[in-house]
Amino acid sequence: MFVWRRWRDVMFRIVVAGLAGYAAICGVGRLVALVGLWVPVSPVETAVDALQALMSFGVIATMLKMLPQLLVLPTRITLQKAYDQLEEEIRQRRAAEAMVRRFQEIEANEAQVRQAQKMEAIGQLTGGVAHDFNNILTVITGTIEILADAVKDRPQLASIANMISAAAERGADLTRHLLAFSRRQPLQPRATDINALVVDAARLLRPTLGEQIEIESMLAHDSAPALIDPSQLSTAILNLALNARDAMPDGGKLTLETKNVVLDEDYARLNNDVKPGNYVMIAVSDTGQGIPPALMDKVFEPFFTTKDAGKGSGLGLSMVYGFVKQSNGHVKIYSEPDHGTTVKLYLPRAAEAPVLPVADTGRPAVARGDETILVVEDDALVRDYVVAQVRRLGYRTLSASNAVEGLALIDNPERIDLLFTDVIIPGGMNGRQLALEAEKRRPGLKVLYTSGYTENAIVHHGRLDADVLLLAKPYLSADLARMIRTALEA
Repeated sequence: MFVWRRWRDVMFRIVVAGLAGYAAICGVGRLVALVGLWVPVSPVETAVDALQALMSFGVIATMLKMLPQLLVLPTRITLQKAYDQLEEEIRQRRAAEAMVRRFQEIEANEAQVRQAQKMEAIGQLTGGVAHDFNNILTVITGTIEILADAVKDRPQLASIANMISAAAERGADLTRHLLAFSRRQPLQPRATDINALVVDAARLLRPTLGEQIEIESMLAHDSAPALIDPSQLSTAILNLALNARDAMPDGGKLTLETKNVVLDEDYARLNNDVKPGNYVMIAVSDTGQGIPPALMDKVFEPFFTTKDAGKGSGLGLSMVYGFVKQSNGHVKIYSEPDHGTTVKLYLPRAAEAPVLPVADTGRPAVARGDETILVVEDDALVRDYVVAQVRRLGYRTLSASNAVEGLALIDNPERIDLLFTDVIIPGGMNGRQLALEAEKRRPGLKVLYTSGYTENAIVHHGRLDADVLLLAKPYLSADLARMIRTALEA
């Protein structure tokens, strides 16, 4: 019955069926022999014996014919050995795959380290260039402002002054991008409502991008506040939107999305620069031309651009990258040629509620005074310009070129109401150290810093110290007047 029910599954089914039939005939023969003790059944017993003999010969012949196959059948021990060998091969294969993955991780880590070292070297170079360039631009911006005011009734000269001013502004914008990329811009992060910022950015982008580009906002209703410098984030979104516009010359769709996300340990292992935790994500997506895979590793490098000559500085994405990294965030870019690009900014969540923007106090554009201001600036050209500007505002001025000269003036009995110092100065100490020493010698002395490149003197972990007033170079005379009054009245 077993062979009949499982005919296709039984090995050597003919032999098994023959043995089963032989066993059945043997059983019948024994029954016939028992019956013969009472009833004569000699013919039947003879027939059964004959059939039994025939079947035994048939089974023997069949088994002899199948003997070679039976001899090569695996035993339980043979199967166990084969299974153990298979297990060992699987273990070795898994070990080899783990080694390959490890080598790939090491190679990826080494590539990230090389990239980080390269970006750090470029960042130090660009930061130094920005510092010197900002000193020059401070003088150019300030003096052209004075010149423009002097020739405002002479249209031809006023036009030239405006051109110089526009060129200086472009230079200032370039240095801001360089400082952002090198992560040396002084950030002032605060708890920011990301949805509100994106809505404002979208409203400003509509006239900039043109009617051929549709703007869609997908904002999470439960989006958490982010600890970020809102003005720098707005600039980053603008740069991403302008890149998206250039990628969609025939029009398309720009999508701004916000969402709360959690970057876990698994994601952090794949991206070594990420700290696991809670983030607020802003995604800027377009339906443009996309980025070829071969260029994906270069898009964040400064001055790299796929645009035609004269149509881009190549600092937009590098500025975004530097700003997000300096803000303790993470940036990821996804792109597929001919389908579009998505740039995701992962920003650290804020623990407190969003801070509302400070309302305008209505302070006059140019505030004057009669206090005494000590100007410490190592660049003679900048120092002369600042002293002239401060005097124009009605203040008395003292000047020094380094920390030693500055402290010598501090020790004099002459009245000093405000120390206006560059952050990077010679004389054995920086502007911060000079200010601390000056405050010891003159308790209550007000301090205003200025710099085009702050390093770590008044900026720590990418953030401007809480008790610091900084006037970033280059600046206009109105900015100088406003910050001086703010510092004196603090």
